[in-house]
Amino acid sequence: MIFHRVVAQIKAQHWTAIAIDFVIVVLGVFIGIQVANWNQDLADRRLGRAYAERLAAELELNLASQRTVVAYYDAVLEGIERTDALLADSKADPRALVTNAYRASEMNYSPQIRATWDEVVSSGDAHLLPHAAIESGIADYYARDAARDAYDMLWGSAYRHRVRTIIPLAVQKALRDGCGDVRNQAQYIAGFARECVLDIELESIIATAAALRADAVLGAELRYQYSYVSAARININRDVIFLERAIDVLKGPRPSTGTGP
Repeated sequence: MIFHRVVAQIKAQHWTAIAIDFVIVVLGVFIGIQVANWNQDLADRRLGRAYAERLAAELELNLASQRTVVAYYDAVLEGIERTDALLADSKADPRALVTNAYRASEMNYSPQIRATWDEVVSSGDAHLLPHAAIESGIADYYARDAARDAYDMLWGSAYRHRVRTIIPLAVQKALRDGCGDVRNQAQYIAGFARECVLDIELESIIATAAALRADAVLGAELRYQYSYVSAARININRDVIFLERAIDVLKGPRPSTGTGP
């Protein structure tokens, strides 16, 4: 309609009217673009907040599992220290020695929960998250898995191999049944059993303790195991500290995203 009116005005040489219509058209296009940009910005902000909420919830689950793993390795380190002392004491309780020597070889792992992060990355929407969250190193956290690295390292440790070679199968089964790991509802390891009950004859325990003491290199490998587990605990605890900070950022009061000023 405006086009036909402009054509008629050009033929009649109504230049003022033509200028007014031109301004109306340009202004309409400009306003339309601005409204579309404003709507897109609102949509991006809503999506960014949704991502932040979901990511914070997943990171909280990761934080809980990593705290559990740190506590688990604290218990393993305690087992290593007690084993070192018990090996040096010929009169020590054989049950305590066998139990702690076995626990000193244990390891734990809970996989990262990362569905939201993978969705954010695959959709190219990382810029919608709070700037501080990206700058805090979320990408670096998901790029590696400290708990998995620790698990792989400890799986092949010389101490784990040696102590589980020395302890007879029947004793290992009794340790697993009465002194082993406790699992949560998700079937992830949540810690050691509070009470250790070894349902096996005392003679087997005494013989196993004697075999552990008699091994010439077990003590040296135990001390190296301490270094392994200490490093694992430090690296996983570093993730715990990061997760605490990242969650604070994601749940913080600032709703700004990468699309804002």
